[in-house]
Amino acid sequence: MTTLDERHGEGARDGDEHRDDFALGPVEAYGPEHGLRPVVPLDQPGTALPRSLGSKAANLARAARAGLPVLPGFVIPDRAGGDTVALRRAWDDLSDNGAHPLVVRSSSPQEDTAESSLAGQFTSVLDVRGWAEFRTAVQTVLDSAHRPDGSTAPMAVLVQPMLAARVGGVMFGADPVAGRADRILVSAVRGGPDSLVSGAQAGTDYWLSGRGRLLRSESSRAPWTQAQANGGPLTRGQLFRLARLARRVRRVFGGPQDVEFGFDADGRLWLFQSRPITAMAARPARGARLLGPGPVAETLPEQLAPLEGDLWVAPMARGLAAALDIGGTAPRRLLRSLPVVTTVGGRAAADLRLLGAVPPRHRWLALLNPAPGARRLGAAWRVGRLVSSLPGLATDLAADVDRHLAEVPSPAELSAPALAAELRWTRRVLVSLHAQEALAGALLDEPPGSRTAAGAALTALAEARALGIPDDQVTASHPVILALTAPSLRARGRLPEASAPSQVDDVHRPAIGPARPSAPTNEAPGPAGSSVPTSAAVAVHPTAHPANSRTSPATPAPRTSPPAPAPRTSPPPAAPLTSRASLTALPPREALRLRIRWVQELQVRLVHEVARRLGIPRERVGLLRWSELVAVLGGGAVPGDLHARVPRPESPPLPDAFRLADGHVVVAERGGDRGGGMRGVSAGRVVGTVWDGTGPRPTDAVLVVRTLDPALAPLLPGLTGLVAQTGSPLSHLAVLAREFGLPAVVGAADAVHRFPPGSRLTVDGTAGDVRLGDVS
Repeated sequence: MTTLDERHGEGARDGDEHRDDFALGPVEAYGPEHGLRPVVPLDQPGTALPRSLGSKAANLARAARAGLPVLPGFVIPDRAGGDTVALRRAWDDLSDNGAHPLVVRSSSPQEDTAESSLAGQFTSVLDVRGWAEFRTAVQTVLDSAHRPDGSTAPMAVLVQPMLAARVGGVMFGADPVAGRADRILVSAVRGGPDSLVSGAQAGTDYWLSGRGRLLRSESSRAPWTQAQANGGPLTRGQLFRLARLARRVRRVFGGPQDVEFGFDADGRLWLFQSRPITAMAARPARGARLLGPGPVAETLPEQLAPLEGDLWVAPMARGLAAALDIGGTAPRRLLRSLPVVTTVGGRAAADLRLLGAVPPRHRWLALLNPAPGARRLGAAWRVGRLVSSLPGLATDLAADVDRHLAEVPSPAELSAPALAAELRWTRRVLVSLHAQEALAGALLDEPPGSRTAAGAALTALAEARALGIPDDQVTASHPVILALTAPSLRARGRLPEASAPSQVDDVHRPAIGPARPSAPTNEAPGPAGSSVPTSAAVAVHPTAHPANSRTSPATPAPRTSPPAPAPRTSPPPAAPLTSRASLTALPPREALRLRIRWVQELQVRLVHEVARRLGIPRERVGLLRWSELVAVLGGGAVPGDLHARVPRPESPPLPDAFRLADGHVVVAERGGDRGGGMRGVSAGRVVGTVWDGTGPRPTDAVLVVRTLDPALAPLLPGLTGLVAQTGSPLSHLAVLAREFGLPAVVGAADAVHRFPPGSRLTVDGTAGDVRLGDVS
């Protein structure tokens, strides 16, 4: 056989055919002239092996016909019989009567296919010497055909000379990890490739361009520069020759291949094995959007059913688009064509670039682009006027929502058209609430020490539990507690375990208590943060009225305990959620956030009433779509396939930043683990012990979580610090952390995995830095 270096050209001729199966051509074989040949030469000119002799042997024969550097050898077909004479002659010729060692390898039709490689599932025996040892090795390979599941794979045996490689390894004609067909990935070790593929030895990885240019290299022991200084296993010339081999193999087989190779003592390159790459990672198309759960996961942290997405994600997307358009921060063309918020696998995700959560791809080009500046200039007059009027607008919107909620009868008393009308109102008002909530967060400065709905809810929950009010009834008397739960058509999320009242009192306890109803006020909080409407009724009886209080943050309302409700086994289907307790003044953004949650709760009750009337289980009503629900309320029939619809399988949490490939495959964004996205959201610097929220809490616990879920609020009083993979300074938990004086950092990529529970962690909420250990 000749090697690649002794041949000319880059590969097979253009007229060569590339087929998966070959007919057995006329070959010179040892054994009988008729029937199944006991041995078939691998390198006979013109030989084409059938797939029945195994994919490994057939691929090598195909490569040999195309002039690729394949070692000679022969194949013992599956069930070839026991022609010992022919087998001995083949062994004598290949081993020079036992003078040269051989390698005996499996070659099954079930391995090395485009569907499955079954790599390492069957046995290969190296350095086989002597006739008796050869016979034993053949039987060992045949025995490996017996699978663990009890089946037996068809098994041929491939025999070749044992090559003492100076350098060997594996080469992928494409980068299967990144899903890039324009890259070549090589992993090499000193010696043969067997120690690499078995995992006994870690290799040095090389990433090459399609023409062999070295892009980067990584050693298991050192960075590339150090690996080169220590003499890496492959030279630049060898890498170039490997890239040329990869291109030739790709042309021969019609696609990138997984190749085992070796350089012998004379520097000649040999091809040991070639098989299709079976597991190419999905790769997003060029220009695919950068998505992430980001701040939307704080509002919708759970996986959503189709109707939940229509009720909550669609209005959120429209509201955020309106806010971005008013602020001039995104082109109107994009806002009209791309949803700001979407669902992936049922989980809410936002366009991070539209939200401005990531820097532009080309910072300098962005500075030269006049469009953003012109867009902001056109919006400046709107924003300037909006800053002064937004508090009043927020107050008016909250009051309108409170008034409407107070006037809504029990869902059981509504006709079908009235149910549809109420649901349409909820979707419309959510758009306005989300838009104003986003603008308030971006444009208004919250006064120091301003209260949050989550903080008020914690206090209300502790008080309600102290009075013995069951959790399934607590929102009836304290609707502010809904700020701690995520909306769900299936069942309300379990309320968090509240800290002891003394713990809350020791840190900060917003005033909350019953208030006598007063006339609605449209007074907007001024720069000093005067007052906003702070309570409402959700799905109340027609006789209920919104209770709005005017309370200055400097003079909290007197606190008294609300009377405990009469005991009952379960609330009626349309239990009123009258608010007998008024909240102290909330900043506009917090007041709007609370109304969002109340409107979502009304939606849940309305949909549950529709399900009751139609006889649809609550766990299945979410499988409807919005258009179907409206059609049913208009007199249409329930979709006939509703009973056959299957809920989405539970999907894992979304990566912090990702793009979508074909088939909506989530591809996590790489290079996000350098900490560049970290920022402090609550000042201070502490050292503590990592805690994931489960098990015993360390005395100096630093809670490390994926997202700033409001349900984590009860854990804050006893914490030393807080670290989250995603989140924003305006999130509920970030604001609450500032209330408690708790140092907090968000945007710590992969923090849950990088900072395991029990490790020591330094959190600098002022500088926005998180480091393992006690950094002095």
